Amino acid sequence: MANIKSQKKRIRTNEAARLRNRAAKSELKTLVKHVRVAVEEGDAEAAKAAAGRAIKRLDQAAAKGIIHKNQAANRKSGVQKLVNSIA
Repeated sequence: MANIKSQKKRIRTNEAARLRNRAAKSELKTLVKHVRVAVEEGDAEAAKAAAGRAIKRLDQAAAKGIIHKNQAANRKSGVQKLVNSIA
């Protein structure tokens, strides 16, 4: 355990950020899964709607630094390819 006051604070803030980031990443996985499920069911409208939500959240996560902007771009591309495969 750290002895320095500022380092103790950094430990607390890092833990809060870690939990927040973990929740956000889990949400991203869930949103992409919704797209995948809609594509497997062949529901083009639901897939498009789910893709819109997933892409928006991926952009937000990249803007906040939760994931890298290139990773967000790659995931968005994959989501859009899934949607285009049934359209």
